Parts: sequence; C-alpha cells; structure tokens
Amino acid sequence: HEFPTSYCLCKSFMKNRQLITVVYFATEEEEEEYDETMASQKNEVQNVIKSLAARLEDLQTCSDLIAKHGAALQRSLSELESLDTAQDVPTKLKSVNERATLFRITSNAMINTCSEYLDLAQTHGRKWQRMLQHERDQRLRLEDMVEQLARQLGGLEQAAKEHSIPVRDRSNVSHSSPSDDDDENEFYDAQDEDCNQDSEANFILKIPLGHRRTSSGVSLGSQSSDPRLHLQDGHDEASGSSSEVDDATETKVLVISGDSAPTRNEKNSNSPPLSRQETTSSSSEKRKRRTRVPDKPNYPLNLWSIMKNCIGKELSKIPMPVNFSEPLSMLQRLTEDYEYADILDKAASCSDSCEQMAYVAAFTVSSYATTSNRTGKPFNPLLGETFECDRMDDLGWKVISEQVSHHPPMVAQYCEGREWRCWQEFTMASKFRGKYLQVIPLGTAHLEFVSSGNHYTWRKVTTTVHNIIVGKLWVDQHGDMDIVNHKDGVKCHLKYIPYSYFTRDVQRNVKGCVMDSDGNVKWVVNGTWDNKIDIAPVISTERASPDNPVFKTGPYTCAWKRKYPPTESEKYYNFTELACQLNEPEPDVAPTDTRNRPDQRLMEDGMWDEANVEKVRLEEKQRAARRAREAAAEKAAAEGRPYPPYEPVWFKKEKESYTGSVIHMYQGKYWDCKERQDWSSCPDIY
Repeated sequence: HEFPTSYCLCKSFMKNRQLITVVYFATEEEEEEYDETMASQKNEVQNVIKSLAARLEDLQTCSDLIAKHGAALQRSLSELESLDTAQDVPTKLKSVNERATLFRITSNAMINTCSEYLDLAQTHGRKWQRMLQHERDQRLRLEDMVEQLARQLGGLEQAAKEHSIPVRDRSNVSHSSPSDDDDENEFYDAQDEDCNQDSEANFILKIPLGHRRTSSGVSLGSQSSDPRLHLQDGHDEASGSSSEVDDATETKVLVISGDSAPTRNEKNSNSPPLSRQETTSSSSEKRKRRTRVPDKPNYPLNLWSIMKNCIGKELSKIPMPVNFSEPLSMLQRLTEDYEYADILDKAASCSDSCEQMAYVAAFTVSSYATTSNRTGKPFNPLLGETFECDRMDDLGWKVISEQVSHHPPMVAQYCEGREWRCWQEFTMASKFRGKYLQVIPLGTAHLEFVSSGNHYTWRKVTTTVHNIIVGKLWVDQHGDMDIVNHKDGVKCHLKYIPYSYFTRDVQRNVKGCVMDSDGNVKWVVNGTWDNKIDIAPVISTERASPDNPVFKTGPYTCAWKRKYPPTESEKYYNFTELACQLNEPEPDVAPTDTRNRPDQRLMEDGMWDEANVEKVRLEEKQRAARRAREAAAEKAAAEGRPYPPYEPVWFKKEKESYTGSVIHMYQGKYWDCKERQDWSSCPDIY
C-alpha cells in the first residue's frame, strides 16, 4: 500500500525527462554492476587466452631448447665413443655431464609447462562448457518464447479477422471446427465471467507435507505441524514463487467443478450488502456523505527545486512534494480493507466453520481490489497520528488506527462490527531494484467472531509495483497466504499467481482450498483479486491413486464481487466512494485525527504549493519532537534516572496469546473519550 520516497522521485524524473536529465543512482549502480560484470567476464576470457598462448610459446621455446641440447648431447656421446686414448676420457665425460644436465633442465621445464597448460585448459574448459550449455539453454528458451509469441500473434490476427466479420456471419465462424493444421495456432479469446466459470473452476493443486517459508523469510512451518496447501499452476516455473517448499513430499489434487447453474448470490447480486440490510436505523438518521473529492489539479512540477533539496541528503530525508501523493494517509488506506466488510457479516452467520473460513478468505482477497488502479503514494502518518472511521450507522463497523512508531513506520489498527472484531499491527519491508518495487507486509492480522469464538490469523502477500522507471505503473499481488482458525484447526491456503505474459489463464488469479483439522479439503476458493471470488463445497472425492485424489465441487457461490468506481474517478485519484468519504471533515474527532492534518487537507482542496510548505513544517516539527525526546533520554541516562520511551495513546504492547508475538493491542478507551470529548492525552502534532 505504501511506496518509499525513492520510487516517487524516480518516477517523476523519468516522466519529466524532456525538461531535465536526471540519472537515478540506484539504476546507474545496477547498470555499472552489469557493465562491470560483463567487462570482468570478457577480461577473464582474454586473460585465459593470453595465458594459454604464453604457455604455448613457452612450450615452443622448450621444444627448441630440447632439440638444441639434445643434439649437443648426442655429439658429445659420439665423440666419447670415438676416443682412442684414455687421457681425454675425463674431459669428454665432463662435457657429456654438462650437456645432460642442460637437457634434463630443459626437459623438466617443458614437463612443467605442459602440466600448467593442461591444468589451465581443463579448469577453464569445464567452465566454458557450462557457459556454452547455459547459452544453449537460453537460446532454446528464447526460441520457445518467440514461438509462443508467434502463436499468440497469429491468434490475435485471427481474432481481429473474426471481429471484422459482420454479426450475421459470425455464428458460422464461431461454430466452425478448426482444421488439424491450425490446432497449434488455436486462440483462446476472453470470455464472459459466467460463460467461462466452468473452465476456470477446474484446476490442479498440490498439498505439500513439508516445511515452507514465505518470501519475507518468516517460517510458517513453525506455527503448526499440520500439512500446508500449495497450489500448483502453470506459472510456478516461469515466474518464480515467493515461497519455498523444503520437503518434496506432495499430494496432487484435481478439482473438478460440479453444477454450473447460477448461484444464489449471483441471482441476488443487486441486493445491498448484508451489513446495510441489518441496519436498524432509518434512512433519515443516516448521515449524508459525499460521493467524490475535488478533481486532481494539473500542477507543473519544478524539478530543480526538488534537486536542490536532494543535494547532500539521504534519500529517506528528502522532503517529497505532495505531487506524488494522493490526499489520503496510510491510516486511511488501511481502513479501505473493510470496504467489503459485509463478507464478514455473511461469515458470522455461517454455522459451518469451513464455510466460514471460505468467506474469510474472500474477505482477505477483497482488500487488494483498489490496488489494481491506485498507484498514488499515501501520506506517511506522523507519530501519534490517529484516524477513526465510524460507519456503524450504514456499514455496520467502526475502526480506530494510530501510528505507534515512526522508525520503523508501524500502524496499529482495531475494527469492530456487530458480530466480529479485527485488529492488526502493520509494518513492511521494501525492496527497490530500479525497475520494480516490492513491498513485503510484516505483521499478522487477527479476526475473531463473537458468537462462535473462531479466531483467524493471516499474513498479507507481497505487492510489486512494475515500470518504476519507464512505462505506465501497474501493481501485482503474488505469493502464498495461510489463514488459520486457531479454535478448531481449520486452514485455508491461498495462492496469488503472479502476472505472466505467456499464459492463457485469467490474470491476477487467486486459487485455494479450505481444509479441516485432519487435512481433508472441504471448500474450494477461486477467482481474481481485482474482480470477484467464488467458493464451492467439495461434495465427493475420487482417488485415482493414493496421492492424487480428485475432488468434485458443488455449485459455486459468489462470495465477493468488486464494486467498480465510476469512470470519472480517474479525475480524482481513482478513488472509490468509500475512499472519497474517508477524509471528509467530521466534528468531534480527536485533534490528532488525519482529517485535521493541514497539508493533506490543502492538497485535497487543490492548493498544492501551500500543502508542500505545510508538509515541510509538520515534518520538521516531528523531527524537533524526536530530538527533544532523545536529549531528555540522554540527560536521564547521565543522571542515572530511567526514561520512559514513547508510548502510544490508544494502543499498548502486549503478548498475543495465539501467535505469542508482542504487538500493540487496543485498550478500548477511544470511543469513551470521544463521547466525553476528553482529548487531554493526545499529543500536539499539527
């Protein structure tokens, strides 16, 4: 959800490269490393060739010397044999010994040179053989990719031709059977969601029995010894999964869809969410909220002023203008996770724990829907900044969030509905590689249902932002997510499949299944994280072999379907209706609430220059407060007194019983203080 300063700065520079040429040091460093690697490899080959040539020259020299000294030795021996008197024998023997010594020295030199040449040739010969094999494999892969591209291009041309045929003639074309010669060039066109539900519902899974590690390096095998579910699809080898399976013992699962009739949820897709249906207050009591924010102004960006602020500073200390942001903070972006909280209301009404888990899985997927077209950077919250969102009157939930740490940035959040409550401590690690940015969320999300006591935990998957330097930004979600019900051991494993250009499958796909405590698959989850999620129960199991069961599912139910923002939302940051309402001014909120943040308010109102000035003031005020705390801590340490560290107002560090982690837990005082309007404990941050 949050992109670092380096990404925004780099993107803006490349967009405005016609005004000023700026070389970003990270990309330059990568290019230099690549050039240095190629140059070093080239130099290494040249040095080896020079060494081999030098050894050959030495061998030629040794050969000439051996021939010369051998001839001299032969002459000396002949002269020794032809002697008639014994007086000349000692002299000739001395000459023969000298010639033999020279011949032996030259022969040893040639033997050593031959040995060196052989060792050098064998060592680098094996290395070059591996390099040639690698190049051959690369060439074969390139040929396969080009062949796939050619097939897809042929399919696109065929589809374009069919599209140009009049409507009255298309029926004949669509029902004609392709010839055997055209089987390889068959084109799979995109179909309607309802039409291709059957084909999309059939997929193959793999359930590993081994230890698994996520891309963030956190071991999931340590949480439970039960089997984990891993989904196998056509992208695993090409794209590289973000998880690693240490044990190769796996069970293949083939899921076959059953009834393809419309599901009950799809028939009633026009009905409002359950949380709204259950609201008892009349429509007159509900607050009328705004449905959009002011349009994003077209402000020119003064790159030179940014460059002057960058000179001599660390990248994390550069004051970033609001031009790269959207008028929402990270606290508000995390609140958007509950836009489809009506799914949790449906889950609360489920008596079957496995069915409830399937709805919980759909809810976790729904939180990524807005990232498909939202690439703006949210405001970094100030330390002590809070955000409340009370939507009990219409949506049936309310949430309170607080920035509990600034280094590293960390948000504590607590949300409660009528039949459930959810909390999390959110922080992240980022990897910037010049061409893409990876955001790896850290921390665990918790969900608890009041009536059943079912307690669920999960970790979010990796977010990757592509085309950081050149091209249009786009976001992808990929990796594995494990959801665990700690009460009865029910588990759900979801696989977010990475985007791939070389596939006929639906992009942004999410697949998974729900298993009971014994590892038996009970429900199947299938869909996309940017559109909809369908769930279906497993009604029968066939075992073609002990390790390859085949599951047949019942009719699919639409557990979640995305509500798209209006087309004009491109003018105002691609905000959904809920996003537009998050920063709407409200009375009686805490003085630290994000709605009261002046720079964000100025940006929403279109006054970006004033917002930039105010943003610098707020950041400097935060730094001054941190320096004051550090000075007080040093003084207390010098005097031998303990100095209490910074403590959040509404959250406190406690050990969580289910995972054993120490996290910031909500203390339950915020809404009471709001009712009394007692904000005496709030710091002055604005």
